[in-house]
Amino acid sequence: MGFYKRQPYVPGAKAPFALSRSKVDMFLKCPRCFYLDVRLGIKTPSMPAFTLNSAVDHLLKKEFDIRRANGAIHPLMAAYGIDAVPAQHDELEIWRENFKGIRVLHPKTNFELFGAIDDLWINPKGEYHIVDYKATSTVKKIDLNDHWKKWYKIQAEFYQWLLRVRNFTVSDTAYFVFANAGKDREAFDGKLEFQVTIVPYEGNDAWVEETLAKMKECLDADNPPAPTPDCEHCQYIEKAKAI
Repeated sequence: MGFYKRQPYVPGAKAPFALSRSKVDMFLKCPRCFYLDVRLGIKTPSMPAFTLNSAVDHLLKKEFDIRRANGAIHPLMAAYGIDAVPAQHDELEIWRENFKGIRVLHPKTNFELFGAIDDLWINPKGEYHIVDYKATSTVKKIDLNDHWKKWYKIQAEFYQWLLRVRNFTVSDTAYFVFANAGKDREAFDGKLEFQVTIVPYEGNDAWVEETLAKMKECLDADNPPAPTPDCEHCQYIEKAKAI
């Protein structure tokens, strides 16, 4: 746990304040942790980087980029009956880069909001599909029904909103490309074998505008919100204080 090197949020400041998609997630999970982090500069404990997931993400991007260069559909997309191709755009590499991503200024809050996407596909109607790559290892059927996967859905919807604010025509249908590492081999032998599955999701970004207004109200307050009952960080602090 530590303090930010960058300047925390200052109410009334004229310069736009940059907020990533992950900060939106933080607010939805716990407004108090969001306030401590963004307004006071007190970071929550960080998680280790999932480097294996990053490797899968990188390789999937390279694979779909081969088809993108040729304007061709990926065989996996064809197998799932997806009438689209990997999209070509001059800013795509910027949009994919962490800490850069797609950026928009939200005048009502003066937030500069951004997020790094994994991929974009485009259909014959000229509609863009948000695409997110996920690495996992499970014997269960790949779907979006697990409680914690609601954050995948929120992520996709926020990216849909970013693109729409940038005046792109965006389909409600987002796609999750899951690379599932099998556990049924007799031995490791220095390699993992993945089964790749595409799961569609019908997004609805109607929650974003209201959430941004609440985030602004939270940050402008003189005091942080009350601890969130199901927040592990808040409960740890409260129990430690009690002891």
